[in-house]
Amino acid sequence: MTQSPEQYVVMGKLTSPYGVKGWLRVYSWTSPMEGILDYETWLVEQDGQRTPMTLRNGQRHGKGLIVRLDGVDSREAAERVAGATVLLKAAELPSLSQDEYYWYQLEGLAVQTNNGVALGRVEYLFETGANDVLVVRGEDRERLIPFLPDDVIQKVDLQGGVMTVDWDPDF
Repeated sequence: MTQSPEQYVVMGKLTSPYGVKGWLRVYSWTSPMEGILDYETWLVEQDGQRTPMTLRNGQRHGKGLIVRLDGVDSREAAERVAGATVLLKAAELPSLSQDEYYWYQLEGLAVQTNNGVALGRVEYLFETGANDVLVVRGEDRERLIPFLPDDVIQKVDLQGGVMTVDWDPDF
């Protein structure tokens, strides 16, 4: 899974208009949620069309976020982009240390046990209070595997597209 400059990562979604001056509610998949506001240019994808848009302003509002984008100056304009996905070039993300990964890098990896038993592929991840969990879909079933480096997760080979886990295949 070589990272190409053309690879994009979903950062959030423009959900609905807020007010009458073009503000939009945005659902952010970044952690912390305000992290999406660190990026000045968003690639907004709607109906297969990608449009670069400049973030004019953004702030926390209640339990969520609201934003203003250049060119979106009315409620009607906000309604037209509501539902769009916010993308960012993967190359623009901050570099991580050697044993850290973005979730998008783990999705799609083949998962095998220490003994080489194939368990499936990482479908997606989700957070729990204690740790993140990998949803691994195999031919026979779906497995929930805790993302615990050095305990369960033995090796992540992004180049080879394989994650090795210390996990009982029957579990």
